[in-house]
Amino acid sequence: MLNLLYRLSGKLSGQAVAALLLLAAAASAYSAPKTVLVLGDSLSAEYGLARGTGWVALAEQKLRQNNIDAVLVNASVSGETTSGGRSRLPALLNKYKPDVVVVELGANDGLRGLPVAAAQANLRAIADTAVKADARVMLIGIRIPPNYGRDYADKLYAMYGAVSKDVKAPLVPFMLEGVADKPQLFQPDRLHPLAEAHPTILANIWPTLQKTIKAK
Repeated sequence: MLNLLYRLSGKLSGQAVAALLLLAAAASAYSAPKTVLVLGDSLSAEYGLARGTGWVALAEQKLRQNNIDAVLVNASVSGETTSGGRSRLPALLNKYKPDVVVVELGANDGLRGLPVAAAQANLRAIADTAVKADARVMLIGIRIPPNYGRDYADKLYAMYGAVSKDVKAPLVPFMLEGVADKPQLFQPDRLHPLAEAHPTILANIWPTLQKTIKAK
């Protein structure tokens, strides 16, 4: 395209050539696939599953099926907390330069009984850092068993809505909706879903993910 414009430059006015160059640049930018970074824990890292059977891999397949030009980068780590995700994010942003950052963190904070205020501050910092890097943020919420009391579990769940509102990020309220109440869909540890549960997990996440990618 640029070679053609250079050959035509002797026959077109400077303004015409400049306009065509801008159109070519816009077309190139439009055609570039979007990069979606998933910053999660074991629920997104395919813990205990065969590779390619978790919800992130299924989402990548669905993107192709729906002709959505986006690439998923799964940067999830089993055992990750909001603090760990906050620490890792700057390097990931620099490496992948994502258009969208999907944040699925907080379950391990809750299972360890870490302060909800600290987890919420970390999520807010993750969102702020991603936005400063020109990425759109999407949050995925989780509910935990009431090991540390119902009040603690409720506060942890409520933090996702609070952060979502503060940073104006789309939110999937509970990724395990339709799964959490079915013990047969979990691995023996009763914490990590089986592969059979991940299509349901993706069904919970997909509508928001699709909209978030298209809105960027």
